[in-house]
Amino acid sequence: MSIKLAIVMPAYNEQDCMAEVVKIWSDLLDSEFATENTRLIVVNDGSKDNTGKILDELKPLYPKLVVVHQPNGGHGNAVVHAYRKAVELGAEYIFQTDSDDQFIPEDVKLLWEKRHQSKFILGHRQVRHDDPFRLLITRILRYSMFFVYGTFIMDSNIPFRLIEGNFLKKLLAQLPNPVPFAPNIFLAIMAKKAGQELFNIPIVHKERATGEVSIRKMKLLKVCWQSFNELLDFRLALNTNIKNLK
Repeated sequence: MSIKLAIVMPAYNEQDCMAEVVKIWSDLLDSEFATENTRLIVVNDGSKDNTGKILDELKPLYPKLVVVHQPNGGHGNAVVHAYRKAVELGAEYIFQTDSDDQFIPEDVKLLWEKRHQSKFILGHRQVRHDDPFRLLITRILRYSMFFVYGTFIMDSNIPFRLIEGNFLKKLLAQLPNPVPFAPNIFLAIMAKKAGQELFNIPIVHKERATGEVSIRKMKLLKVCWQSFNELLDFRLALNTNIKNLK
């Protein structure tokens, strides 16, 4: 029986909320997708706390839970690893979110209802509960994408997206190597340029209650510059990449 939906998420030092996050997303699969074959894939990105241990302890309790452990490679690397695991398992649809408990699982239904209208659907945090500096960097990157690609995407890096599995497989094949700092931005740009309607559906974003923000202000500024340069470099190959997606 093929997998209808795989929910994927990276996890780094989330011991305080990991058990609850697994529960609420597993409950969503068991309630809203009870008649479908589904999976919850969590990639433990070299956590220094007990996140990995907690995930291993949860596996016998949640048959749909797939746990992948990897050395710390950063959020983007873990996201791509999770995507590739879902594609490897043959998931028809793949939904990506984060493990920090800042989203409401029920909002997935808003994207799921549009799945026959687009292969790549994004949520949009109308009210985003992050620090002002991070919000400023996000705005800079948003207009950088418009400057470089002529593409305006409200929330291109949002960890709340539904992607058709075969389309994601094609997108992943076009990602730069090594994996860019923010691969979700590249995936969104390629999907938009390939003619997909992203919808930018408003969803709820909660304040972070637990866990650890893995990137600080000065590093965030540095990686913003890195991401801008990666976007510039990727522009040269974009036309060829888009042809491979149609």
